[in-house]
Amino acid sequence: MEKAYDLVVRGGTVVDGTGGAPYQADVGVKDGRIAAVGRIAGTGAEEIDAKGMVVAPGFVDVHTHYDGQATWDSHMQPSSWHGVTTVVMGNCGVGFAPCKPGDHDQLIRLMEGVEDIPFPVLADGLPWNWESYPEYLDSLATRRFDVDVGSQLPHAALRVFVMGQRGVDREPATAADIHAMAAIAKRAMEAGAIGFGTSRTLNHRSSDGSPIATLTAGEDELTGIAMGMAAAGKGVLQVVSDFNDPAEEFAMLRRIVEASGRPLSFSLLQSPRDPEQWRFMLEQMSAAKAAGLQIKAQVATRPVGVLFGLELTVNPFSSHPSYRAIKELPLSERVARLRDPEFRAQLLSEEAENARAPGLSPMRAWDRIYPMGGDNPDYEPTPDHSIAAMAAERGLDPYAIALDHMLEGGGRGMLYLPLLNYAQNTLDPAYQMLQHDCVVPGLSDGGAHVGMICDGSFPTTNLVHWTRDRTRGPKLSLAHMVKAQARDTAELVGLYDRGLLAPGFRADLNIIDYDHLTLKAPEVAYDLPTGGRRLIQRSEGYLATIVAGEVTYRDGTPTGALPGRLLRGAQAAPARMAAE
Repeated sequence: MEKAYDLVVRGGTVVDGTGGAPYQADVGVKDGRIAAVGRIAGTGAEEIDAKGMVVAPGFVDVHTHYDGQATWDSHMQPSSWHGVTTVVMGNCGVGFAPCKPGDHDQLIRLMEGVEDIPFPVLADGLPWNWESYPEYLDSLATRRFDVDVGSQLPHAALRVFVMGQRGVDREPATAADIHAMAAIAKRAMEAGAIGFGTSRTLNHRSSDGSPIATLTAGEDELTGIAMGMAAAGKGVLQVVSDFNDPAEEFAMLRRIVEASGRPLSFSLLQSPRDPEQWRFMLEQMSAAKAAGLQIKAQVATRPVGVLFGLELTVNPFSSHPSYRAIKELPLSERVARLRDPEFRAQLLSEEAENARAPGLSPMRAWDRIYPMGGDNPDYEPTPDHSIAAMAAERGLDPYAIALDHMLEGGGRGMLYLPLLNYAQNTLDPAYQMLQHDCVVPGLSDGGAHVGMICDGSFPTTNLVHWTRDRTRGPKLSLAHMVKAQARDTAELVGLYDRGLLAPGFRADLNIIDYDHLTLKAPEVAYDLPTGGRRLIQRSEGYLATIVAGEVTYRDGTPTGALPGRLLRGAQAAPARMAAE
């Protein structure tokens, strides 16, 4: 006898993505969609007992960089370890399509420099069975994933494709260049791009040190591309900018939205250079919303910082002569040398070979560097837990304290340096930003910064820290945070068919042991092409993650099910919701 449902999740505490109060209910799934929410009499081909568990929509991560990984890997980890069921890539203007055969290395070097994904990994892993952007989407469409994958047209790739070396050299685009870019943008949206991403920050550089090709692109170029999207009637705009002149930069972005009618989002972080600028940006977004414009911000929910360690891209001794002499040794041999009293004394007596280089100064900011370790790492640390405070308390050299921490766990210990969103040693500004109606959680950078940053675990931090464990300030409700990283993020990029637990919506769900949900410490894996290294961060407490009605993870372990597909552009709301 045929079962009424493919899957029934019974008796859980439903946090449905609307922001409303949690309630106890069953969730029935049929044909990849939610068929019923409430008390369900019918049975399912599979049933999951969720008593005592939170049942929430799958999370939608709108700021990732899986552009390369998605071409060789079916598991978009670390994101899919953290309840994420949809990812959007192509952010910050970096990606691999469109691309002429002679420009492969150019785009790889850019991704290596901007997102810290090693050249050999990308050179070996990318199949390059495309040239145009629609062909790139066609390549992705043949693959199967543990999440749904959406792609954005990357500005740097587009600029190089149209302008060649002139684009790389950041020359102004001609009218003909802009016309060509607009035409490609129109075709990209029609082929299924979620949107278009660009970068206007000096922090984004190729591995050869040159700034990203999009850095100084003019308003006419950006408007032209946006008008190409408008001609297709599709697509969102994504921007990262230094906002050196915040009033003028925001005014330009507003003009682009006014001209094109396309929604826009940008990255918003508290900067140590101007710790109160974020308030101005919130005011500007509110004014734009009042004028009927769709401009929102993607906000990091913990400090954006870097990790230092013996296995990672950099550590405080990277430029010390003694360390440079052993840096290519296997980790176990390096650890043995670093524990040798004579070698240790020599290392601690040295200065870095380029000690005055600006890039090294943060690695000596001991009052802002913290040990990183253990379950549920502290992403809102207090100054009294810094390396400087520990050194002062013990009467030791901070370098010695740092070295001891990195030697823990057989040389796998890490240090954490918050850089952005933490100018005043508190996440209170992030708390205020996250309550604004023009803000969504973003900037996880899943798939990127494989040797320095591991923020693809944001969604679990959002639950563990912000709704349960925070002690240094007010918390956010579980209902608020689930809505923020499920429904709000989905709507930001036009995915109106997901992010809610309601009949007709995509059956993307998480079953969470909320009371015991744990974010694990970052660790290093060597599982990229060519055995490349990457930072990963796992979790415990996701009893099951479900994509399109299929269980993809049980207790953090992949089931082998790969129901995820390429998303071809915006997705309409279910008919019954659209009618309402």
